[in-house]
Amino acid sequence: MDQFIINGGNVLKGRIDVSGAKNAALGILPAALLADGISRIENVPNVNDIRVLIEAMKDLGVKIEHIDNNTIEIDSRNVDKLVVDYESIKKIRASYYLLGSLLGRFNEAQVAMPGGCNIGQRLIDQHIKGFEALGAEVDVDHGMVKAVGKEEGLTGASIYLDVVSVGATINIMLASVMAEGVTTIENPAKEPHIVDVANYLNSMGAEIKGAGTDLIKIYGVEKLHGSEYMIIPDQIEAGTYMVAAAITGGDVTVGNLIPKHMEAITAKLLEMGVGIEEYGDSIRVYSKGELKGVNIKTLPYPGFPTDMQPQMTVLLTVSKGTSIVSESIFDNRFLYVDELNRMGVNVKVEGNTAIVSGVTGLTGAEITAPDLRAGAALILAALIADGETVISHVDYIDRGYEFVEEKLRNIGADIVRKVDGQQKKNLKVM
Repeated sequence: MDQFIINGGNVLKGRIDVSGAKNAALGILPAALLADGISRIENVPNVNDIRVLIEAMKDLGVKIEHIDNNTIEIDSRNVDKLVVDYESIKKIRASYYLLGSLLGRFNEAQVAMPGGCNIGQRLIDQHIKGFEALGAEVDVDHGMVKAVGKEEGLTGASIYLDVVSVGATINIMLASVMAEGVTTIENPAKEPHIVDVANYLNSMGAEIKGAGTDLIKIYGVEKLHGSEYMIIPDQIEAGTYMVAAAITGGDVTVGNLIPKHMEAITAKLLEMGVGIEEYGDSIRVYSKGELKGVNIKTLPYPGFPTDMQPQMTVLLTVSKGTSIVSESIFDNRFLYVDELNRMGVNVKVEGNTAIVSGVTGLTGAEITAPDLRAGAALILAALIADGETVISHVDYIDRGYEFVEEKLRNIGADIVRKVDGQQKKNLKVM
């Protein structure tokens, strides 16, 4: 089992660059299945979730070639299998995008129910609702979701999402892009990776309008072709490194990001008293002295992202005063607080709300990452803790952060990865 060994107290300084957006890549790679050709995708993050997805796609008959560490070519001309079993994708949530892409191209798909982090109930009922509206028959049996379109294929429809769902929005776009007629999605998710998937599909010949707004229209086309595309930077990785600079009292320029995507995070850091300077594709984050507590409520984009809630909560544990953190997206996202308690925080959880009273410092401890973003938050706590912190189950963190220990080490963090008690120096490539 890999572990991170972190000695806290170092002030982070320098520049740290953000990798491609994991959540965008998890939609874009399955979207390549829709093309009868070859796509070249750049800025693909080298993280575990992507590796799992790539292997599942290869098992379908997709040829994937690695041009370099972050560029791949996807040849979907010879797909010979329409079933994705549980063993292939049990570790990731985004496996359900293979349902939409296979259904959209081949009019049939069978994919195991998704896995992923335990952060609360995440149903796929809105996905199924969308597929059925397009004319598919969907059955869930023995952990497998099977979708089969009508003999004449899928037909465009008007679909209203009962709840804002990133996954359902992307899946409906994938399934409907070659359906007959026009599909509309009302109350869609607006996250940057929604827009990125739509832009990629359009680069292949799709006709999608309104991604990022309250209404998405998909005009069905007969076929899609391969294309070249670069994935956007990862909003959550960028936010995590911004908080790392703030929590250590450092001065860090976070590069290769889109400042517009960071506005909700930037606003809260400014409210807390953090120094922020925005540039074209980077943000400088620097200390201006004592931090003050603020209240945070997670909301769909452009609100404050739920995937940044654990990281910001850690920052609030060492900020002056009392803060209230309300989680409105998932119902099980404060599991990491039990681990933080080992480090001396003062956080009280009541349902989906955390009451955070700032303390003067944290102490190192042996802790375990319960999920991806919580794991990142524990790294942040360890960066300022007195003494050594050992974080286990860092495989969760590897799901969404590319070479996080090396990036942090390059700006001054004392962090190493150990495997079976031995320091690991060689980076894993895709």
